[in-house]
Order: sequence, then structure tokens, then C-alpha cells
Amino acid sequence: MTLLKRLILFTFLFTIAFPYQAFAYKVVLDAGHGGSDPGAIGVNGLREKDVNWDITQKVRDELTALGYEVVLTRKDDSYWALAQRVEFTNAQQADLFVSIHANAHPDGKTNGSMVLYYDNAYPQEDYPASETMKQLTPYSKDLAQHVLNSLVAAVGTKNLGLVPSAVYVARMGTIPSILVETAFLSQSSDAALLASDAVRAKMAKGIANGIAAYAPPLFTDTLTHWAREAIVRMQNKGVIEGMAANLFEPDRALTRAEFLTLMDRVFTFSEMKASCEPSGTVTSLVYGCQAGAAEQSYKDLPTSHWASPVFAKAKKLNLLQGYSDGTIRPNQPITRGEVAYLFDHLLQLSATANSRQQAAQLPSFDDVPSTLWSAKAIYALQNKGLINGITNTSFKPDQTITRAEIAALLNRYYVK
Repeated sequence: MTLLKRLILFTFLFTIAFPYQAFAYKVVLDAGHGGSDPGAIGVNGLREKDVNWDITQKVRDELTALGYEVVLTRKDDSYWALAQRVEFTNAQQADLFVSIHANAHPDGKTNGSMVLYYDNAYPQEDYPASETMKQLTPYSKDLAQHVLNSLVAAVGTKNLGLVPSAVYVARMGTIPSILVETAFLSQSSDAALLASDAVRAKMAKGIANGIAAYAPPLFTDTLTHWAREAIVRMQNKGVIEGMAANLFEPDRALTRAEFLTLMDRVFTFSEMKASCEPSGTVTSLVYGCQAGAAEQSYKDLPTSHWASPVFAKAKKLNLLQGYSDGTIRPNQPITRGEVAYLFDHLLQLSATANSRQQAAQLPSFDDVPSTLWSAKAIYALQNKGLINGITNTSFKPDQTITRAEIAALLNRYYVK
């Protein structure tokens, strides 16, 4: 099966699995040197910046044809400082960074291809790496190996292997990053290869195929996050989804619509029966049974809203009602207290509620007195080992819950 067919098949399968979150991997390509910085000058007069730029454009075209989203640092013969390249890349929320260069050596005899990456096993005291790049060593190394293997196979250059390096662009980013040294401008046979448009096209195809053979890690923005294990486990169970562009946005506040959607996946609202409890007002949002609730409509929740169906199911269960102004505010962040209250209520409605119920724990959070409307739920879930405080003595019930925190809660629920 060709690389293009494999990528098309992957995209099709991914779209089925995540109909609202299908995405193409995003790659930042960096043509080394440029502008007032020509880079190495070849024995045949070639300027490295020109070679780099030509190959980079060809890699871009190859990747674009494979369905990747590609962004270039410099887009012409302009000078970009190393820090500028990294800052630009960090702002792109991309999956991979590949810097393309040609090499040089004083002896004029060294030839071949190599790929540089940052390896935390070989730190350089004078050139410290970002904390993120230290932890990304295995991902960068894997990417480097795929690209080197493919490049050498495509062109037939000598394989000089992977090189742990502290070059700025490989050690200061936030995503798997490599620097490709295609061949040596200082050696006659390599310089001749770099002078050939046909060979440069082969080099570009080799680099692109190496990138395509590498599978970027799921949710690039969680690679070094405290909740990554829980996030990945819940994604594998089909409970949570990422956002566009292979991102999860772990520290973003969870919205009411997102929370209800997660709860429907976990508890299956359509298989539950409503239970009436005394109503309680929470920042104007009323939980519990109300007459005519199932027929109520909300002016800020049109049927076209992506979460409209799950809100309809939630209404039938009397999980929550609207605000006094006729809104339900689906896109408003949900608080930690509200999550505890609703999650505990769903546990009571679930078929396994009896097996999960335990004696309530005495108040242990300074900001959750026993008189607080959500206290019973908070302490019930804490007693079950499902939730933690922000600290040992603080729960912060009015603080919005993040996407990472809900993943952690759900992970504990499934483990229990």
C-alpha cells in the first residue's frame, strides 16, 4: 500500500472514530539560514541557504500532497534568528518541527547524511534545553530515525547516523524536533548531488516519506502534562475526544456542553430513569425536578447546536434546568462543585449506585463546609477516591474544572 493510500485510509478511519475532531497532522518546516546568513558555501559555489530553501519547498509540496498541513518559518530569502524560528513554531500548535540544512566539514572529505535531535541523555551544561524538549527525547529520536532511514534510502548517501545535539532549534521547542543535514557542500560528490534538481527532489521525497512513516504522538499538547496517562486512557476507551490539529487543550475550562456529553458516554442517559430530589439553586442554575422541564426550550440552545441532543436527554432525566432568563448557557465553563454534584447524582441514578455508595466522609476542605449545597456530593466522591482537592485542605468548588481534571476523574472512576 502506498504512503498516500495509507494516509487516506488513516484519515477515513479517524474521521469515523472522531467525526467532529478529524484533523491532518501539522508540520513546521524550517529552511536553514537565509538573508544575510548564506550558511556554508559549496566547493561548486552553491550557497547553503538556497539549497535549503529549494529542498524545503519540495518537502512542503510532498507533504501537502499526502494531506499534511504544512507551515514554513521563512517564506523567502530572509534572515530569521534562531529564537525567532522557535517562537514562531511554538505559536503554531503543530505536531512536528523539521529544520533542513546542508552540511560542511573543514577536511573536504566527509560526506553523507545525518539527522540531529536533542537527547536528554547527553546534556550540555552551556546549552540547556527547554524542560519540554528534555522529555520529548524519545519522540524526537524516533522522528529523526524515520527521516534519516528514508532520506538515505531515497538518495543513496552515506548514512552517518543520528547525532544527539544541542543546536538551538532542536533543544528549545515544545514539539518533537529534528535538524536534517542532507549532504556536505564541502565534499565534491555530495556537492554535485546538491546541485542536481532531480536529486534534491529525491531528498525532499525521502524526508517527506520519513515524516509520513512516523506517527506523531496523540495530543501533542499533553506530552509532558501531569494528566497525560489519564487523557490517553480515556481517549482509548472512547470517552473523551481531542480538539482540532491533534490537540487536547488540557488546561482549558470544561464547558457545560462538554461535561454533559462526557456523562452521556459514561452513564448512557437513554438507559437511565429520572429521579426527583429537592431542587437547589446553584448560581441561578437549578438542579432537580421541575414541572414541564422536559418541554422547556432554551433561547441560547438552538437545535443546530452540536450538543442539543444531549441536553434534551439530560432534561428528561431532570439533571439540570435552565436559568431564570431562559438560557442554559451550554458554552459556559462548569465548576468543580457543579461537576461533583451532578456526577454524584448520576452515580445514584446508575444501576451500580448501590455497590458504590459508602459512608459520607467528614468535612476536610476548609472551603467546603457541611452547609454548602455541593458538600454532600464532594465528600461522597472524595470518600470513593474519585476526586481530590486543589490542596489537602482546599477544594475550590467555585473554580472551573479543566479538561485534564475531568479526564483524571473519569480515569479514577473506571479504575475503581
